[in-house]
Amino acid sequence: MIVNAQEISEPRTYVDRILEHWNKDEDAEALVQGAQRLTRGEARRQLFRLGHALRGQGLAPGDGVGLFLANRVDSVLVQLAVHLIGCRVVFLPPEPGPGELAALVEQSRARAVVTDPLFAERAADAAGRSVHAPALLSLGPCEQRCADLLALAAECPDARPDGVPAPGADEVVTVLYTGGTLGRPKLAAHTHRLYDMLVDLMTDAAEDSGPAFFPTMDPSTDRVLAATLLTHGSGHLTSIQALVTGSALVVLPEFEAGAALTVLREERITATMFVPPMMYAVLDHPECKPGVLPALRRIAVGGAATSPSRLQQAVEVFGPVLGQGYGQSEALAIAAFGAEELASECALRPELWRSCGRAISDTEIEIRAEDSTAALPVRQVGEVCVRGNAVMLGYYEDPERTAAALQDGWLRTGDLGYLDAEGYLYLVDRAKDIIVTGSTSDNVYSRVLEDFLLTLPGVRNAAALGVPDEEYGEAVQIFLATAEGVEIDPEAVGAAVTAELGELYTPRKTVLLDQLPTTKVGKVDKKALRAAWTSGALTTP
Repeated sequence: MIVNAQEISEPRTYVDRILEHWNKDEDAEALVQGAQRLTRGEARRQLFRLGHALRGQGLAPGDGVGLFLANRVDSVLVQLAVHLIGCRVVFLPPEPGPGELAALVEQSRARAVVTDPLFAERAADAAGRSVHAPALLSLGPCEQRCADLLALAAECPDARPDGVPAPGADEVVTVLYTGGTLGRPKLAAHTHRLYDMLVDLMTDAAEDSGPAFFPTMDPSTDRVLAATLLTHGSGHLTSIQALVTGSALVVLPEFEAGAALTVLREERITATMFVPPMMYAVLDHPECKPGVLPALRRIAVGGAATSPSRLQQAVEVFGPVLGQGYGQSEALAIAAFGAEELASECALRPELWRSCGRAISDTEIEIRAEDSTAALPVRQVGEVCVRGNAVMLGYYEDPERTAAALQDGWLRTGDLGYLDAEGYLYLVDRAKDIIVTGSTSDNVYSRVLEDFLLTLPGVRNAAALGVPDEEYGEAVQIFLATAEGVEIDPEAVGAAVTAELGELYTPRKTVLLDQLPTTKVGKVDKKALRAAWTSGALTTP
């Protein structure tokens, strides 16, 4: 094999770190999705071909490239190729409606949009509304008028594209969608400091000096499953963590508990990440029993609040392999609780099951009151504020909302929580999810209520919402996804809540459902739940 000097030079970016591995042991497996299996050599050559193909569309360093992609091996390589040629990745997740998707493409100033053929019609509509008229490329043939990027790549050289400048210190390299309103999306913009931080964390883990949440990875044996969407922060972090350590990355096209268990077992997966509803679904599957996944040594859980009782159940089933993480699109890695630490510390202090860990390396966490820059005392609830290299540069093309979220380098996360004396962080709610009710207008923290509900027999998932109430402004209403064949008495549920949490938390109404609506990334979709209930579209078992 002939390797040019640029490929073996001192790594400058996380892509260089990946290529360090892909330049060695060429026949080792690198990327897997079902029957598609790429060796390191094949992955490297396809990455270079995709880089040339993107350049052939007139893309230059600094240009934005929208990625509207499903979970597949080609999606991983395209994302790497965009960064390889110095362009800006703009993740376009599938949940926004047509208007907001079009606004996202427009606001992100994407010069090209790469779409999965499954999404081609929606991508064409969004690109067609943009005044920037981005080029439309497809990962394979499709019915829309767009170039087939894979066909273009097949005609390109498999040597690394040259002449790519190193990214600037404050140059935006990745943009993540984090919600918004029609015509004005919120786009969290990150610099290469995010990836430098991730590489440092993995290096610290290899030297046994980092947080246990990032364990030592062995490229010869570790196999990582990307089960969440690659265009979301959780899937992106999972794939990057695998690739920069030289581990094989297995991509799950679409999550379903039975399919996930099959892939975990047959591919001998050693590490994966689930959002809580995914983990609950796996635990509830009839084939999920102790010892079913002997190769698995780490499950990271994050992306949403996790029930302590479900965490304990997962440890009972899978063993002491469970770690928790806390982050958001604006700061992808904030706090972590490693598997060994979680298993040992929670045995001594059961209250730690409710914690999401301590600040990761080079990250600071403070709890502040609204409109205050002063840190609150330990165990006092306030807004979680964060400072460190994982924090975004700002909201892309949105100085007003950037100024509201970032103050003197500190990110106001919108999450409410508290710190204990040892620095463990406990989340109690999203600020917008607090239910203000009762004769004294007190706060009901939905997570506290949901955690308790998940301890009740027969309850698989739970959501608490505030509904309009003439007397108190808001009343507590709960929605329970129940196990098949289990009868639950709503009045008994209400009585149990009152006995455990007090009258303020007593639900006005309990609604039983087969399942709760979830977002594309697997979180409970409270917005959809509220809309469905208001419209009368929900059906009960």
